[in-house]
Amino acid sequence: MARPAPTEAVEPDEAAEAAPAGKSKKKLFIIIALVVLLGGGGAAAWFFTQGDSAKDAKEAQEEPQTAPVYLALETFTVNLQDGERYMQVDVTLQVADQLQADAIKLHMPRVRSRLLTLLASKHAEDLASAEAKQALAQEIQAQVNLPFYAKGKPQQVKDVLFTSFVIQ
Repeated sequence: MARPAPTEAVEPDEAAEAAPAGKSKKKLFIIIALVVLLGGGGAAAWFFTQGDSAKDAKEAQEEPQTAPVYLALETFTVNLQDGERYMQVDVTLQVADQLQADAIKLHMPRVRSRLLTLLASKHAEDLASAEAKQALAQEIQAQVNLPFYAKGKPQQVKDVLFTSFVIQ
């Protein structure tokens, strides 16, 4: 009967070992829960702060989009400064709205005069590269944007597009 006594002695040791293991599992569970909560809170904070800037950028891009208004000008044919060469170009203007297109149409002789003078002042070599053509488009835009009257408002040409560009 001596054997049952040692069995009883072993059981309290197992109980003593089981109690600290239970406490360490609780601590581990609490630490994991805290890490998950802090990680989730950080992710939520990042999401909401990033969402606001993306939302602001989206709202800035959602300005009322209107259909583009284009105004095709008649073909320009001019002698270049080289003397023996000429340029033939078709230009289309992108304007702010239909009112701008109507104002330019009303003053078309003045617009054509400005552009003919500008185009005739060019040399063929000066118009060979893509950069030179882009610079010419900016010069055309500047000429068309000039007010038609001394104290008038400038036009609102957004872009100048070449639909044909020939130098011979």
